[in-house]
Amino acid sequence: MKVGMIGTGNIGRILIEAMVDGNAISPEHVLITNRTPEKAYRIQQQYPSIHVCHSNEDIFRDADLIFICVKPLEYLDILEKYKTFLSPNKCLVSVTSPISVEQLQAKTNCSCARIIPSITNRALAGVSLFTYSKSCKEEWRNKLHDFFSCFSIPYEIKEEITRVSSDIVSCGPAFFSYLTQRFIDGAVAETKIDQETATDLASAMLIGLGELLKKQYYTLPTLQEKVCVKGGVTGKGIDVLEANLGDVFQQLFRATEEKFKEDVRMIRKQFNASL
Repeated sequence: MKVGMIGTGNIGRILIEAMVDGNAISPEHVLITNRTPEKAYRIQQQYPSIHVCHSNEDIFRDADLIFICVKPLEYLDILEKYKTFLSPNKCLVSVTSPISVEQLQAKTNCSCARIIPSITNRALAGVSLFTYSKSCKEEWRNKLHDFFSCFSIPYEIKEEITRVSSDIVSCGPAFFSYLTQRFIDGAVAETKIDQETATDLASAMLIGLGELLKKQYYTLPTLQEKVCVKGGVTGKGIDVLEANLGDVFQQLFRATEEKFKEDVRMIRKQFNASL
């Protein structure tokens, strides 16, 4: 099987590195292209046997499994231009949430899926979110599941929870990185600890927390119970969080949902205009 990657920005590069380092595929079976060729060639420096193609047409013609990793509003032009190459034996994958599998399927004759990755996949960990088109062949469903299992936990979701699932899995690392940085900055501002030490300690804490949850020693609620001694220091800190966080996360999910709806409206308008 040959895998083609159209777009080697952040998401495209993460996927390439994860699939190769996770031994999902050998680099000589990977075809890549990018509007800015230098980005593709930088990946080839990392994996010399990867093939850098000169055009999207090369990818659509020669690859069996094709990932489109471009901005949502660029999808339609690509599909319209190269859909004749998408024969029934191929599979097309979108990695962006506003593009539905039904929209992909309406423009192609091949199997289609939407797979939303996470930056955690780069560490051969975390979840990848799957939604298949109704006409996606069982053979491709199995291939995609096995392929992504090499570097992630494939998790099938329904269309109606696409945005919130992506917020948790894909955006979550950025949200919690921001919170951790604020946590570190607060420690530096209020105590004698320096930035480097606080960062080292916080990073090690997060890794340890992940291991506790991974090994199922504790759930999130029971972990709080074990650390938070009544009347102790941790309890005082939790009190501050409860008093100040309020509905910040509800606001966060409302904001991302509104942006998602706006993006979906733009995509629908664009696809409908092409009919």
